[in-house]
Formats: sequence, C-alpha cells, structure tokens
Amino acid sequence: MRKLVIFLLLLLFASLLAQPLLAQEDAEVTSASNLLLQVSSLPELKLGFTQQYKFPFLQGEDPLTKDNNINLGLTAEISPISLNGIVEAVWTPIAFFEFSAGGRIGSGWNIELFGGDVYGIGVNQQNADGSGGINGSAFDGLLWKAQAGGAIQFDLAAVIPGDWNHVVFRSYHEINYKGYTGAKGNEAWFYENDDGENCNGFNYYGNFLLGYQMPIFLDMVAFLAEMDLYLYDTPNRSVWGDDLIRWTFSGVLSFTVTKKIGIAVITQFITRRNWNETNWENLHYRNRTVNTSNPQHLEFYRVAGAFIFKF
Repeated sequence: MRKLVIFLLLLLFASLLAQPLLAQEDAEVTSASNLLLQVSSLPELKLGFTQQYKFPFLQGEDPLTKDNNINLGLTAEISPISLNGIVEAVWTPIAFFEFSAGGRIGSGWNIELFGGDVYGIGVNQQNADGSGGINGSAFDGLLWKAQAGGAIQFDLAAVIPGDWNHVVFRSYHEINYKGYTGAKGNEAWFYENDDGENCNGFNYYGNFLLGYQMPIFLDMVAFLAEMDLYLYDTPNRSVWGDDLIRWTFSGVLSFTVTKKIGIAVITQFITRRNWNETNWENLHYRNRTVNTSNPQHLEFYRVAGAFIFKF
C-alpha cells in the first residue's frame, strides 16, 4: 500500500512540475490538464486527474504529416474500491493512424454497500460445494497492465471541409497483459467489481466507433462497439465459454457545456453467456457449462455519465 501511494503521488507531482519545465525548454510543447468524474447506474464512481503533454515529432510539410506528434498522458485515479496510476503515450505518425503504448498499476479493497459486497480486489476461488467466493483483503497485491495498440481514423471533413461534415470513424486494436500478484497459476481474480473472470495473461481488445460531430451544444452522437478476448489458455475453457468474444455496444451522446466543461452520456448493452444450469448463479463460473447451440444473448448493462473539467 505504501509503495503504491508513493508511486501515485510521484506520478501526480511529476506531471505538475514538468509542465513549466517543458514550457521553458521547448516553446512548441503544449500541455493540458483535466479532471474526469465517472458515474453510472451500477454502484460505480471514479475520479481521475490527467496531465497531458503534446510533443511535435517528425512533422512534415504535407497535410498528412504536418501535425505529427507524441501525446503523453499521466493519470492518477481513485474510486471507492481502487487506486490506480496510468501512463500512456500516443504517437501520430500520419493523420489517419495512431500507435499507442502504456501501462497501469494499482490495487484495491472490498466494501459492503447496501447489504451487498463490492469487490475491488481478490481471487475468485472455487469452493468445495461448487460455488465461488472471494479470497482477498485490502492491498494484498498489485494489479497491473501493459498494452500496445494502434488505431486508424477518418474524418469526412478532411476531404469535404465544413463545420457540419464531421462524419468520423475510428477503430482501435490492442494486445495487453493483465496481472494480479495475489493470483497463482490459472487462478481467476476480481478487479473493480467485475465478473471475476480475469487471469494473469495476454488479452485482445478492439473497438469500432462511428459518429457525427456538430458545432452545437450536442457536439457528437456516436455508436461504439467493443470486443474483448482472452488469449491465454486455461484447461477446458471452452466448457464455460472462456474462448468467446465478449461484446459491449454503446450509444454515446457528448455535450459541450463550456470550453472547459464537457459531459458524455453512454448507454451500454453487453453479451452474456447462456448456461445449461438453472442454478448457475450459485456456481463458480468454471463449474458452469455454456449452451453451445445458443451460447450468448444481449442484455442491458448500464447508463454511465462522464463529466470532464479542463484546466
């Protein structure tokens, strides 16, 4: 716990102190700060502070390379059940492509809320009676992630200029490794009150966004499709559908309140597996069997809100 808090404080202070130093060394380097508050219809709440720096890099004379840059983001975030530090660098070598790399380190704790348990950290253990249970205590390990990915993007207004011609498309794909130091071998674990089906290993994540940007209060309407796939191998994983792609579909509304305040409202639906067992809720997920003839269905997940305050 002490090491994690020191790391997060150093991350935050370094981002604040670096801003005037960078401005003195290179007048072309720009920086920005923002505070992000996230809430949802689930028992979720998260507050994050991000310091960003944009460095001109390999800029050319033509329209495709004149704005080439590297964007470095340093984030410290806290929720009622977790604490994280995040670093991400995004390189734009050409207008329609981005390459990114970064990582996260954090930890968590478990609380009781409205008569139920909210899990911030812990192993999702299999009990002798076939049920699942959490084995973890506050800050009993570190949760970390490292990722690398790339994105392609397009804006119709780049071809047909005009304030009302911003039909945008973006697709991002990454390979990441997630780990929890408190888990051994193929043990599954919880993080930030998810389903507790994570294992130490490689994962794939991708998304597709199609949106329309407007120069009014409602500045964007978009549809976002996200997919996750576990790349690690767990014995008999196909029995409980561990090899299936997990999809999230979101409708996004973005609003510009002022130049420094923005709001986003996101309505999400996710795919869930269909189980053969009628009492599946009482079983550890690895003791369930997926219905192979109809393995998934779509259901409502949550409505989330994001409030952005720029400095």
